[in-house]
Amino acid sequence: MKQNPLLHRHDDFKVKTRDVRVVRLLIVLVALSTLYTLYFAQSLIIPMVFSMLVALLLSRIVTKLKEWRIPRSISSITLLTMLIAPLMFLILELSEPVERWMKALPQISEQVTQQLTEFSEAIDGTQQNAEDKKPSVNNTAYPWFEKEPVKKQDDTMVEERFKQGSRQMMFEMLLATPIFLAQVLGAIVLTLFLLIFGPPLSKVIINDFPIIKNRHRARALIKSIQQALSHYILTISIINTGLGALTAAGLAYFGVRDAILWGAIVGLLNFVPYIGSVISVGILLFVGVVQFGFIDTAFIPVGVFITLNILESQIITPTVLGRSMQINPLVIIVWLFLSGWLWGMLGVLLAVPIFVCIKLTLQQMEVFPHWLKFIEAQE
Repeated sequence: MKQNPLLHRHDDFKVKTRDVRVVRLLIVLVALSTLYTLYFAQSLIIPMVFSMLVALLLSRIVTKLKEWRIPRSISSITLLTMLIAPLMFLILELSEPVERWMKALPQISEQVTQQLTEFSEAIDGTQQNAEDKKPSVNNTAYPWFEKEPVKKQDDTMVEERFKQGSRQMMFEMLLATPIFLAQVLGAIVLTLFLLIFGPPLSKVIINDFPIIKNRHRARALIKSIQQALSHYILTISIINTGLGALTAAGLAYFGVRDAILWGAIVGLLNFVPYIGSVISVGILLFVGVVQFGFIDTAFIPVGVFITLNILESQIITPTVLGRSMQINPLVIIVWLFLSGWLWGMLGVLLAVPIFVCIKLTLQQMEVFPHWLKFIEAQE
């Protein structure tokens, strides 16, 4: 008895449809499990990612020195020392102004609140005088337009709550300091071992593992990826350092106190596109108001930063980096929110370097071209 071919095709279609649904469900489960793993393992992943970025930054120099018969251990230790020493000196120099600002925040908040109250009362007084001169109008038909008397807040209670919030924040920072120092030390050790023992491991993987078929292409691909990533990391680090240094110099020229501190914060926040610039503008506006008061001079720090930021973001960075920074702003913002949810502020700072590394890797491997077009989508 012959079997109906239409029924056979229908059964195959059902099986294929069920398999596709199972595969999609597995993909969703794997994606969710990956997200939660990244979230709960942030204390382990962040030092590893930071170490890999620093190792990529220094790997080309270590390889070049190896060609000049300088051992990897000596060159790696020397380069890490040259990189860490200025950072430690900068941190030690900035520790005093940071501590001074943290202690002065409650008093600064009280003064700014008092100035805002006086400014608001002056405006209200001017409006009240203008209203007294106008003829009275009966507004009983529209009672929702009548102003209710403004109640004064209890300044003592507000100040006390602010002080409690400041103490709690400082206490949380003190609790997090040992963990942060342990992560930094672990990242330094891991970076050193990546620079010394990473290349031999990669050579063994390429030469001996049977999963790699075209070994010559694998070597060329790894070399091109390393060169592209190290070039990007080095370039963006130099640009942000230059922006911070020029901002500090401009602020010092106009007499802004602790100019080096604000320059360092601006340079660090510049690793976060769009959002970092907005935060820098808010910080510098606050600094200008605290030092100069509610006058035109308070906008000098913001003006210095905006001028330098426009030159950097619109001219210097696009010219130097070219296509490697052609990323859709909406994709960047979504990635920043995701990284911030996963890893907090450190994740936000590392988000763009990680994303550009992924993009450059896809470009060099010539895979997922549709996703690359999606990332680079421009008008």
